[in-house]
Amino acid sequence: MPLDLETREQLLTSVRRFVSERLVPLEDKVASDDLVPDDVIAEMRELGLFGLSIPTEYGGLGLTMEEEVLVCFELGQTSPAFRSVIGTNVGIGSQGVVMFGRDDQKKEWLPKLASGEAVASFCLTEPGAGSDAAALRTSAVRKGNQYYVVNGTKRFITNANRAAVFTLMARTDPANKGAGGISAFLVPANLKGITIGKPERKMGQQGAHICDVVFEDCHVPVECLLGEEGQGFRVAMQVLDRGRLHIAGVCVGVSERLIRDAAKYALEREQFGQKIAEFQLIQAMLADSQTESYAARCMVLDASRKRDAGNSVTMEAACAKYFASEMVGRVADRAVQIFGGAGYVTDYGVERFYRDVRIFRIYEGTSQVQQLVIARNLLKSMG
Repeated sequence: MPLDLETREQLLTSVRRFVSERLVPLEDKVASDDLVPDDVIAEMRELGLFGLSIPTEYGGLGLTMEEEVLVCFELGQTSPAFRSVIGTNVGIGSQGVVMFGRDDQKKEWLPKLASGEAVASFCLTEPGAGSDAAALRTSAVRKGNQYYVVNGTKRFITNANRAAVFTLMARTDPANKGAGGISAFLVPANLKGITIGKPERKMGQQGAHICDVVFEDCHVPVECLLGEEGQGFRVAMQVLDRGRLHIAGVCVGVSERLIRDAAKYALEREQFGQKIAEFQLIQAMLADSQTESYAARCMVLDASRKRDAGNSVTMEAACAKYFASEMVGRVADRAVQIFGGAGYVTDYGVERFYRDVRIFRIYEGTSQVQQLVIARNLLKSMG
């Protein structure tokens, strides 16, 4: 149920203050240390940020999609690494349980995820299966009524080194090479046979960690099955609809931060005897950025409201994620250009955002995958 307007504004004000007073001053330290401090994570827990999308009966805030993206607009005003700390609990790590979990699975895990006591990760991508998710090779072979034997490697798994539970996608029907042979599991991270790799060195978003997760003859109890056998791909796709709107909202927030920083710098920097903000070519870059950011904001809110109304938004979510993630890349590029040489050095943080936003065009489905989703759903709607 939606929050009343006063409560919603109180939540957004609290997040806005937390971002500006606590997170923004720590951006350089988190980037250099490649670590979000524990005390900051504790404050995120106190604010309820880990449980934004988890129903209130399990201790979460139970936000609607629109309310969630409004929070994302605020969280995007700082380094995306901070958002990544809570991102898997809010999105792909928890929503499979919310949508498809049995009552016992929900009661066991959702309160822990909502409080931040436990972190969830989403194990889909593999060394040979990324955009082509249906090509995954991790196997789950059922042994009677007790357990599945899981073997395979998952790659680039966000928060894997902190996770207490994995939403795992594995092939339970080797004869079915397509999506129908895939099942979803809710796997405790402490099971024997699970190994977590070292965090990868990345282009951007230092402080947000991704690792390999290796399953070697891991015995996963049958009660860990999420939904029914063969439903894994459906679980993944429905979870990604919400996740794509979440990421699109973060992209909007980051773009607004970059536009604000670029405009402020343009009003201070002088060349040829005047503020560079007075030059029309600088104004054009700011205008293009503001227009695209506003358009993305409208798209995200429109798609979120349609989802809240109970409509299928697979195409709209893909449109919003595609446009917003491409948009923030263009905005970051223009921001570097407006800052000039200052944008290329680390002092102002613009170059860090330029690197940070590049991943938005890749995870939760690449831009090319979004194009395919959009086109297929459009053509399907045309009969």
